[in-house]
Amino acid sequence: MSTTPGPDQPIHPPAPAASASSASSGQLTDSRPENVKTPKKAALASWIGSALEYYDFAVYGTAAALVLNHLFFPKDASPGVAILLAMGTVGVAYVVRPLGALIMGPLGDRMGRKFVLMLTLFMMGGATFLVGCLPTYDQVGLLAPALLVLCRVIQGLSASGEQASAISVSLEHADDRHRAFTTSWTLQGTQFGTLLATAVFIPFTLLLSEEQLFSWGWRVPFWISAVVVLVAYLIRRHLEEPPAFEDAQAETPGEKPATPLALMLKYHKAAVIRIAAAALINTVNVVFLVWSLSFATSVVGLERSTMLWVSVLANFVALFTIPVWALLADRVGRKPIFVMGVIGSSLLMFPYLGAVSSGNWVLIFLLGAVLSGVFYSMANGIWPSFYAEMFPTRVRVSGLALGTQIGFAISGGVTPFLATAVAGAEGDAWLNVALVVCAAGLISVIAALTAKETKSRSLRNIDDLHTSRTEALEVVALDKRNAAGR
Repeated sequence: MSTTPGPDQPIHPPAPAASASSASSGQLTDSRPENVKTPKKAALASWIGSALEYYDFAVYGTAAALVLNHLFFPKDASPGVAILLAMGTVGVAYVVRPLGALIMGPLGDRMGRKFVLMLTLFMMGGATFLVGCLPTYDQVGLLAPALLVLCRVIQGLSASGEQASAISVSLEHADDRHRAFTTSWTLQGTQFGTLLATAVFIPFTLLLSEEQLFSWGWRVPFWISAVVVLVAYLIRRHLEEPPAFEDAQAETPGEKPATPLALMLKYHKAAVIRIAAAALINTVNVVFLVWSLSFATSVVGLERSTMLWVSVLANFVALFTIPVWALLADRVGRKPIFVMGVIGSSLLMFPYLGAVSSGNWVLIFLLGAVLSGVFYSMANGIWPSFYAEMFPTRVRVSGLALGTQIGFAISGGVTPFLATAVAGAEGDAWLNVALVVCAAGLISVIAALTAKETKSRSLRNIDDLHTSRTEALEVVALDKRNAAGR
């Protein structure tokens, strides 16, 4: 005896049939032909492309903490105000990222993941190269920070689509038992890019005089982006669209003006909000990489080059821990690993900032490596699969991009200002900054606990899980109207 599903029960629209056991049990049995999936190729393309592109994005944050606050703003500004203005330009790229998600996400679901990966590559690389060519405040006055902000806006629009598309490509090419591991290489790539962006400044701060660094040395890391674009292009141009995306396109062929953005906003708002809240864990990263660097060098008076090595060490440790945590998440689940990472990294911000304040180099290096390289990497390596599996294939890039970029906009855009403000006029109230990090971590944990665990489900079953009967029927109706109009 059969029953008719209610309007909110999961159902997949007409499609190539999955196996009966998969539909009934929700276990890892996917009817898609495995031989067309290329998980290693997708992971490599995502890793290298993300590493090179996030080198561009992260090199700006390092430069902002070290030199841009001196070069692009009035000389008569106090050190605290100059840092605040420089942190503001860091935050601009985060603030515009939700807008970029509304543009890039639907492009990824409509025109393909590869299309967005290539588009964002040239946007990011071009904007970064131009930063290295900009005139300073002494040369053109207020036009200098205006042009700086414009380049940063382009970087933010690009980054909003890069990660979501790269994660979706690797997730949909992965075999079902290693999705967390395969997608983790995208974040390991961003970690490597961040490491490279920090490390590239070390020889300049060590070998150049302050006059040389401020006159031309700071520009070279930005000019390197020309090589970045070329290498990433050569790697990504051979990447194929994943079979899950092609299946979704085949199920609803033709022009779909009301999808995927409209469907995502209508049926998947809760998942977007959940991801945005969980993504506040990025507050840890912003404080560790950007605010603490300014605090250490401009307030405490620690050596620039030595503080840069703290980030290098932490990112180097993360290169090894991210895939390990991801493998564990494929065995025990996404939620427990993510939650432990959020709690651990948030709480460790107290002793880490305390060590920076006291100038204790042993503790700074040790706590920095454990905080960022171990605990933050638990959450950072898991969220690609954890978040992406909250959406069906049809709207995955749109939902993932919008949810993460809202969270990143709040954490990355507000945190530099908020941390600088709560640190007080002297900039030394680090305890308040650590409390801000813990508050963000608490929100992230609560959001993560409301999500469904998806480690034991196939991509087909995840599509069914997140697609209500009402949404499925609307997709079919839209496709019929589109077909009739052609």
